[in-house]
Amino acid sequence: MLVTGIKSKPVYAPLSADLGGRYHLMLGRGPGAAALLRVLAEIRGAAVPALQKTRVLLVPDADAPLTTAAFDHLGLDLVSLFPDTASLLNAFRLVLDESLMGTRLYVAGPESFIGLAMKIALEFDLNKDEIRAEEVGTLARRVYCIHCRTTTENVRTNVVSCTGCARWLLVRDHYSRRLAAYMGVMVDAEAPGELPALKETYL
Repeated sequence: MLVTGIKSKPVYAPLSADLGGRYHLMLGRGPGAAALLRVLAEIRGAAVPALQKTRVLLVPDADAPLTTAAFDHLGLDLVSLFPDTASLLNAFRLVLDESLMGTRLYVAGPESFIGLAMKIALEFDLNKDEIRAEEVGTLARRVYCIHCRTTTENVRTNVVSCTGCARWLLVRDHYSRRLAAYMGVMVDAEAPGELPALKETYL
């Protein structure tokens, strides 16, 4: 029932610095901070002046609190911490609205976070060559119900009850960049009440 190998499923690679960029905008959530720090160290080692044109927006991991002091040794002036993803993404929109040509975007964190950031980046017409992403942390998915158009967050199982219409949805590997979510299809449409075994698939 789960279809694998679908080309729409995103593939991520470890972040690396794009020193051809004039400006560097970095977004992170939770454990993604470590990936951003790694790239910042790479930039510092190769092009220190570029750090003065670098901005970091971060939601720290609740289990491992982080402060702007973690970035002090890099000499960064523009590091902003946020309490949640929504507030970070609101700030991200404002920053993109003022961004100049030559900006490179780096995103690190759970796939659901990456998807939401990418969705906004595409709205601002950033192209693929200007964006890099590294998946770090939980594999929990955002699932879009094709029946009622509700998105269910933090799905860890192969089947989930839609938060909108309560239908039992099969979590497919088909991913929509426009919606920043995986597709959920009613699993018992042909045999009401007959559900596959519930498995924690996306931990």
